Amino acid sequence: MHPRIGTSLRRALYFLLQCKAMSEVTLSAKHQIVIPREAREALDLKPGDKLVVSTVGGRIIIMEKPQSYRAALAGLARGLYPKDYLKKERDSWR
Repeated sequence: MHPRIGTSLRRALYFLLQCKAMSEVTLSAKHQIVIPREAREALDLKPGDKLVVSTVGGRIIIMEKPQSYRAALAGLARGLYPKDYLKKERDSWR
C-alpha cells in the first residue's frame, strides 16, 4: 500500500477488504445507525470521533475523518502519468 495513505484510511481499507464477518445494522426512524462493536474496535473509534460518510457506486463508505485532508490526499495520483508529462504540459501553455 502507498506509504502516504493515512493510518485511518489504511485501517478502513483493511477492514473493508479483509474482514470476513460483516455486521448488519438497521436504519432507525430518525435515520440513525449504530456502528457495530467489531467495526468500532477495528478502527479504535471512541465517542466524539469524527467520521466521513461517502457514497461510491451505490455503496456507503464510512471512514474516520482524516486529521488533514491535504496529508490524506498527498501523492494520491503519483505514478499515474509519465515523469515528463507535467513538463510537456506546461511547455504547451507557452
